[in-house]
Amino acid sequence: MAEIVLNVEVRERTGTGGARLARREGLVPGVLYGGNKDPVAVSVKMNEFRKALYTGKLLGHLVTLKHGSETQPVIAKAIDMDPVTDVPVHFDLYRVDADQQIKINVPLHFSHQDEAPGLKRGGTLSIIFHDVQVSCAADHIPEELVVDLTGLEIGASIRVSDLKLPANVTAAVPPETVLVIITGASSQASQDEAADTATSESAAAEGGEA
Repeated sequence: MAEIVLNVEVRERTGTGGARLARREGLVPGVLYGGNKDPVAVSVKMNEFRKALYTGKLLGHLVTLKHGSETQPVIAKAIDMDPVTDVPVHFDLYRVDADQQIKINVPLHFSHQDEAPGLKRGGTLSIIFHDVQVSCAADHIPEELVVDLTGLEIGASIRVSDLKLPANVTAAVPPETVLVIITGASSQASQDEAADTATSESAAAEGGEA
């Protein structure tokens, strides 16, 4: 089950005024929705919410919502942060069943950059998507999806179809979707090609002289 528990209070006041009041009382306001039930305005103590947030396992993960003696598995769908203080100011929770099939965005991790020849030759890692939407059970959401850059040259790309997905996890976007490309200046590519040609011609000339 979920590793994180959020102890929530139900907010009597809703809207902007209710949210401001919650913040003044040291709470983070939020909304619980989904599951064919009406939305409910809730709040969590600021210190508890920040502690859960900084584990890195709150947003986009299955967590347990607790209100009194009642518990409910939920997923944190969105967290708004103050742009100046970087303090959480609002969150959205979505009701789910632990084994319910859901669609959710999972972050990408780009590995083995030091083993990509294209990057060693001056190429640039051009990331088009930092996450990919997948379909999976709510209690089996991957922490991340690994994009292996080993052996990639300038001009090479990685598509969704190239990802190695965990068991019972499927991509919810077209397989031909390009996630990352190793780009490079055309002039650099031309110089590399010219250098390779010159080396080949030199080797051939030396062989002929022999």
